[in-house]
Amino acid sequence: MQSFAAWPAPRLAKDPADRTRTGPKAPAPRPHGRGANRRYTSGTNHERGPEVNLYTGNSMRSRLRAGARRLAVVALSAAWLAGCGGGEPTAQAERTYVIKFPHVTAPATPKGQAADRFKELAEARFPGRVEVEVYPSSQLMDDDASLEALAFGEIQMIAVSLSKFDRLTHAFQVFDLPFLFPDLEAVEAFQASPAGRELLGELTDRGFQGLAFWHNGMKQFTAPRPLHAPEDARGLKFRIMESDVLQAQIQVIGGSPQKMALGEVYQALQTGTVDAQENTWSNNYSSKFYEVQPYLMETNHGYIGYLVAVNPDFWASLPDDIRSGLEEIVAEVTEWGNARAEAINQEAKAQILASGRGEIIELTDEELVAWQEGMRPVWDEFSDDIGQERIDAALASRPGNNH
Repeated sequence: MQSFAAWPAPRLAKDPADRTRTGPKAPAPRPHGRGANRRYTSGTNHERGPEVNLYTGNSMRSRLRAGARRLAVVALSAAWLAGCGGGEPTAQAERTYVIKFPHVTAPATPKGQAADRFKELAEARFPGRVEVEVYPSSQLMDDDASLEALAFGEIQMIAVSLSKFDRLTHAFQVFDLPFLFPDLEAVEAFQASPAGRELLGELTDRGFQGLAFWHNGMKQFTAPRPLHAPEDARGLKFRIMESDVLQAQIQVIGGSPQKMALGEVYQALQTGTVDAQENTWSNNYSSKFYEVQPYLMETNHGYIGYLVAVNPDFWASLPDDIRSGLEEIVAEVTEWGNARAEAINQEAKAQILASGRGEIIELTDEELVAWQEGMRPVWDEFSDDIGQERIDAALASRPGNNH
């Protein structure tokens, strides 16, 4: 697994209340914030405090005696289980497997609805054996923290934007190329192709076992002034996700890209830290960006989607019936959620229109061609990293295979 030493520790917004379960709890996130760097020489001491050595003097002797007693109890218990025919299958059957599933979007967004649907179906199919804890709107941690937490097994499931994997693989950059996919239908056709399905296993050896792709929708630009042509964006500071392709996309039109977490964007737009941004209708509505952005351009210039991934070690530890059952549920939820994504976005667009707060500008065909031509150099810049064969496979998914 790739080292994540350079990554920040997971940032938890709150500590969820602990509940008694019949089996082992998911590993708690590592300490963070004040006191995060304090060290403990005992893995059993979870109280924050100065470094202490619990293995000296009388403490050492006491722990040795206690350890001997525990070993005796374990030996007697093992002998009793063997005589009664007990063993691991029984223990597995009695466990409650807890799946912590944080994400950054609101519950009403396509991802939020799909995550809640997964929880509902998983707990209904495996009552008492599977518990899914969904934390929307960055309540538990943001995307960056969840990537590290999943790789280390501190959480069990994520649905993180494909752009966020930019630092781990160039392969997913294909989803960020501007105007590569005209609509969600083309995206779905590529994801269902051999080239697209291959991407699910791209990061398994780094701690991310891909199960599915979930849609959010197509991206639109929002700005303090109308953007009819690429040159209209010159000089504006754009919030973007952490993606080199998106950075190049803004630079090629003369803007200044600013990488920023979704939860920080509203205030940044409100205070002028950034001037503009790109997002789907559902995110623009649920995050209320239309309140602080007077113009929204319907460009459909890019795609926001998510890799639904699990920790490989956790997934392999599940009993076969639970693992296969959850994989079936993920497939069912993927079909259900992706089929609803476009409708959710169109409903959000209608809500923005009804609010009267932001003006939606529909670009003409000629204006869209100018945008496409203005951003096309980004394709050439990243074709070697992404792989021309992967770009060709995406192009082949477009209606009529129109390059």
